Amino acid sequence: MSTASANVTQPNAAMLVIGDEILSGRTQDTNTQFIASKLTGVGINLAEVRVVSDSKDDIVAAVNSLRMNHTYVFTSGGIGPTHDDITADAIAHAFKVGLSVREDAKRLLSTNYSDGESSLNEARLKMATVPDGAVLIDNPISKAPGFFLENVYVMAGVPSIFEVMVESLLPSLVGGTPLLSVSVKFLKPESEIAKKLEILAVNFPDGSIGSYPFNFEGNHGTNVVARYRDKATLKVVEDKLKKMR
Repeated sequence: MSTASANVTQPNAAMLVIGDEILSGRTQDTNTQFIASKLTGVGINLAEVRVVSDSKDDIVAAVNSLRMNHTYVFTSGGIGPTHDDITADAIAHAFKVGLSVREDAKRLLSTNYSDGESSLNEARLKMATVPDGAVLIDNPISKAPGFFLENVYVMAGVPSIFEVMVESLLPSLVGGTPLLSVSVKFLKPESEIAKKLEILAVNFPDGSIGSYPFNFEGNHGTNVVARYRDKATLKVVEDKLKKMR
């Protein structure tokens, strides 16, 4: 159970995970967990997560929907050298702009190969192909850059690369007040404390109170997590939860 009240003054974000391999279960998505943690730390609320297939139409529809409703949109996947890496093309289509090999992206990419630009065959040049007007996102690992256009940030699906891209972006993002949290353990099931938690959440509406049941060695219990941006409010809620326990 989770009871929350959104703070509309806080910037929010959506995460769009792109790839058939995610939907098929062959690959586990860890990028969402990583960026959620990072965004929380800078006061940006990750409000929505979507996963779509390697379909241009699906990517375009999702991007256009999300970018109109969120401060930031972050994508992962589909910017590699293979035929099914179609994210850059889809983003260009969503924004109705052209798509071309960028000389600055090409120079960056060439530093990853011993023969420089002469090593950039058609497949590799695909990783230097970005929508017109986009700003590049640095990739110190494989040199193939990500990019952003307006409020949409397009990054690699490989977790190690995605993570360094996110780290490079964080200082440039305009955040809000970071979300603070505490956890209080109850050795009783959710059903026994649900009403009290609901009343507490109503009395303190500027954050959220979530309950998460567990079963450990036959013992049933509930971890209650309170999340607030105001430190004093969080302390009051924590004290009330401990008294309730």
